[in-house]
Amino acid sequence: MDINWQPLSTFISQSSSFILMTHIRPDADALGSQLGLALGLEYLGKKVKTVIPSSVSPRYRFMDQGKRVDRFIMSDESLSNYEAIIVVDTGTWNQIGEFGSYMRSRDIPKAVIDHHRTQDDLGGIRFVDTSAEACGKLIYDALRYLNVPLTEQISSLLFAAIAMDTGWFRHSSTNESTFGIAKELVAAGANPNLLYDHLFEHNSQGRIKLIGRVIERLSFALNDRVAFLEVYLTDFPATGSVPSDSEDLIDYPRSIDGVEIAILFIEQSSQTTKVSFRSRLNIDIDKIAEEFGGGGHRLAAGALINAPIAETRKRVLQALEKLFV
Repeated sequence: MDINWQPLSTFISQSSSFILMTHIRPDADALGSQLGLALGLEYLGKKVKTVIPSSVSPRYRFMDQGKRVDRFIMSDESLSNYEAIIVVDTGTWNQIGEFGSYMRSRDIPKAVIDHHRTQDDLGGIRFVDTSAEACGKLIYDALRYLNVPLTEQISSLLFAAIAMDTGWFRHSSTNESTFGIAKELVAAGANPNLLYDHLFEHNSQGRIKLIGRVIERLSFALNDRVAFLEVYLTDFPATGSVPSDSEDLIDYPRSIDGVEIAILFIEQSSQTTKVSFRSRLNIDIDKIAEEFGGGGHRLAAGALINAPIAETRKRVLQALEKLFV
């Protein structure tokens, strides 16, 4: 689906300063999109503040070379100096945390640039293409429309965004145009070898220990068509890891022959549980995530459930039963 970027051009022209926000626990696509757009807006002469509703994972700190991404603080009075808000890589209230309350309180122009199927009305103009493999691809399209040159820094950010959300170009959604964009970004200065090294070959000892500890809990359900892992809060101090080290753990159960749905349950504080879903080509897993207040893509989705991990597991597995009737 092609987006008409003219309304975004008009939106940007009407303000001189912007707050850019992305989702909780931003990944490479979220940060690459946010920072790439920030650099593009600054090229156009705009003032930009980038904030997130959590902290930046150690895995992705190399992307924020200027250390410009701040954790959102409701009492930050400097935010009142900005005239518009753009949210990237999410379109739901529960993914922007406390920033949602702040966003509702500001009567200023707002826009969303996203590629997820699950969308709330955030009160602004929306640029959503669910066929896009990554939000980084939409930011690329937007910047090209706005005649922003692809600098080495912007190209590196967008390459990391697109590469990570396509499983380093392995996912079925990856198409000819994706490789064409990647080629252009490399020609403009993105270094795939260096980016891959940063993203995949700088594991901490704690992360490796966490992987081993959690894989020992591998479990199956529904005639082995569902495989799941569980991460407990006690796992992090026990292995010397941090919560962001649990990223990509879901790829292990998903890789098992015969498994159609993989699930990762991560225990949170306050008796809540973060759930990540991955499915094979014939199952729309985002519909299950939406039943629990979450959402995402057809083959990859997530939710934050207000229940302990044992109760969450029971409820999720019960919800999945209807898919295999």
